[in-house]
Amino acid sequence: MSSEAANSIRTLAHGLRRGMEPLRIAGGRMKLLSPFPPQFSGAYATYDLAVAAGRPGSKIGFDHEDLTDVAFERMCEITPWDYPVLFWLSRLLPEIDLLVDAGGHMGTKFRAFRKLLPIESEVDWVVYDVPAIVRAGRRRAELDGLDRLRFVERMEDAGAPDLFIGSGLLQYLDVPLTSLLSRLPELPKHVILNKVALRQGPTVFTLQRFEDVTVPYQIRNDAGFMAELSRLGYQMMDRWTIPTLSHTIETHPELGASESTGFYFRRP
Repeated sequence: MSSEAANSIRTLAHGLRRGMEPLRIAGGRMKLLSPFPPQFSGAYATYDLAVAAGRPGSKIGFDHEDLTDVAFERMCEITPWDYPVLFWLSRLLPEIDLLVDAGGHMGTKFRAFRKLLPIESEVDWVVYDVPAIVRAGRRRAELDGLDRLRFVERMEDAGAPDLFIGSGLLQYLDVPLTSLLSRLPELPKHVILNKVALRQGPTVFTLQRFEDVTVPYQIRNDAGFMAELSRLGYQMMDRWTIPTLSHTIETHPELGASESTGFYFRRP
């Protein structure tokens, strides 16, 4: 095939895709009317607008007593995307006395990682989460005799950690990460983040639907997010992607897929 013919075919294919785009967008919007909405639906400029768009009668967020045990055993298992976190944690462990696990549920990462690392004997592990999960986490940790696993509802009560971990936190966080970090007595030297949802366009909020709850889900602008951490003096030491956790907002397909990303940041 000549190069001219190949260029003509590419131009035709591009034109067809552009011609189909309005139909694809309209099809996505129709899903908003479905009695069985997709996992991710709606696109909003702020967290509050996403909350306001939640269906009447639906539970919003994770701060509910009857949700604390949902998938707990599964969350205590090590997943493939945990290994970059384990890699850096194993190397930083000699420097770590106090660790804050923000959005750490009932200590699920502590329970998972202790199978591979000596964290039970060497690290004070503090979980920051919503009140319902904190209460349930305290009860379960006491029953299991996990003395070095502590829970707080306020970041100000966590102490001054050497390491801040946020694994699966940022997409559900209702404040900027920099605001959360600034509530600590001093900024931690090390920050490990995982499963951060990013995109190249403007930050967008959508609604993620689980079986019993609807949760605002933030997909951050990549450059803006990096600039926030840089302003606090953090340098990126490592970055990795998790292709299997990329998501598309089915009602707004034109926004494209998110990129699920992990980071290790360090302050000099």
